[in-house]
Amino acid sequence: MSAGLAALPIVVILVLMLGMRWPASRAGLAGLAVALLLALGPFREGYTADVGPLAATGGAMAEAIFTSITILWIIVPALALHQMQSTSGALEAIEGSLGRLTGDPRVLALLVAWFFALFMEGAAGFGTSAALAAPFLVATGFSPIQAVIMAMVGHAAGVSFGAVGTPILPQVAATGFSALELARATAPYHAILGAGLAALVVIIARRARTTGDMTRTAVPATATAALFFLGPYLAIAWFLGPELPTLGGALIGGLAFVPLVRRFRPIADEPPEADLPGPVWTAAPYLGVVGLVLATRLPPRVSDTLSGLEWTWRLQGGFAGSFAPLYHPGSMVVGGLLLGWALQRLPHSNLTEAVRKAIQQVGTVTVALVAMLGLSRVMVHSGMIDALAGATADLAGAGWPLLAPVVGALGTFVTGSATASNILFTDFQNTTANTLALPPLPLIGAQGFGAAAGNMICPHNVIAANAVVEQTGKEGEVLATTLWITAAYLAAGGVVAFGLVLVGS
Repeated sequence: MSAGLAALPIVVILVLMLGMRWPASRAGLAGLAVALLLALGPFREGYTADVGPLAATGGAMAEAIFTSITILWIIVPALALHQMQSTSGALEAIEGSLGRLTGDPRVLALLVAWFFALFMEGAAGFGTSAALAAPFLVATGFSPIQAVIMAMVGHAAGVSFGAVGTPILPQVAATGFSALELARATAPYHAILGAGLAALVVIIARRARTTGDMTRTAVPATATAALFFLGPYLAIAWFLGPELPTLGGALIGGLAFVPLVRRFRPIADEPPEADLPGPVWTAAPYLGVVGLVLATRLPPRVSDTLSGLEWTWRLQGGFAGSFAPLYHPGSMVVGGLLLGWALQRLPHSNLTEAVRKAIQQVGTVTVALVAMLGLSRVMVHSGMIDALAGATADLAGAGWPLLAPVVGALGTFVTGSATASNILFTDFQNTTANTLALPPLPLIGAQGFGAAAGNMICPHNVIAANAVVEQTGKEGEVLATTLWITAAYLAAGGVVAFGLVLVGS
């Protein structure tokens, strides 16, 4: 009974967004209201164990508002960058240059929604990849909704090792397994199944802009792109650990794929011109973001110093938050925005107008973020998430490996972070494995895999990406597609988990 009640806020969100096509702001507020009623009713004991109901609600909402601000620190500069690039004509120039690189939109989709999105996920994570890739895809001619869907799907295979391996760190602390052991336990899931995500990117691109012969162009391009990323990804995870599989796989794969791009073109197309006219500075903001991310992540001394400069707060009852302004990916986007403005020699008014428009556009986004994150914090602190996970394990029994990835995805859907999902449920997966006398590493790997898959349906990631391409209020249209893709990916991951458990038993 408690598990059924605990699922109610999530059911409300899905019904309103998918069935009634409510925007995330309204659906989030409705879900938050249901979560609060449950937290102050059937789940009151866990919710108010350390503090009173007002203090518990205030603490949960403080976490939600604080986290919303850190996400807006990505959205606002990304949206301002999109506005500035559009006004200056840089987006049109980028579209023309990429169009001369290849005439096939499916190959463009692989370049941006696969390699670029995976690279940004590996380097920065925390919603940056989709927020930057989606407007780039719009610039190449895709519709905003299709662009968001492709960006959400394309980056998911890299989330398990996103932000230079951050999601693995809480698993190391919780289990006692080494980072290398956990990387080896997680990477095979995406290595086996990730090519399906690349194929879906191409299928979505083909439906959006049909062109050319699917067999002669899209199939070899997709297979090559998948192999070029997933091969280095698995090798780096297996031999080096969790820090660089996504970042290194995208960089190595992308550099190997670009020289082959012109081979993957529709038969009816004329060969593209040899040169790529158009000033390089049109892409300077994006290159600036990439450069700043690498400069702040890869040198260990720089990374440790910048990430250690944090603003933190803590309230009674375990409510807390932290923000590292010089390490946060939003600061890298701000740097890219300023670099693009300077190199393009735009008037000061262009920059201020872009920022002003961006701020004007995030009102509804802010409501949606606070509501969705408020719901997640209330569900976590009241014990609803634990109730859902426990009931799932009880029902599954020996078939638990088939459902283990679902718990990881549930954690990401509710908390908005694969890292947070691993914090919540790694102990649970480890304990369940020991209780059922199953090898723990495949199930802990399934947790990391599921947490990554959940990023495709994570509400605040969808909200952020939609906001950047000016589609606020249409989040349900994105979820209507990514939900089924996520479900299929999780089901396939469950089969892989079951097989790995059998091998390891």
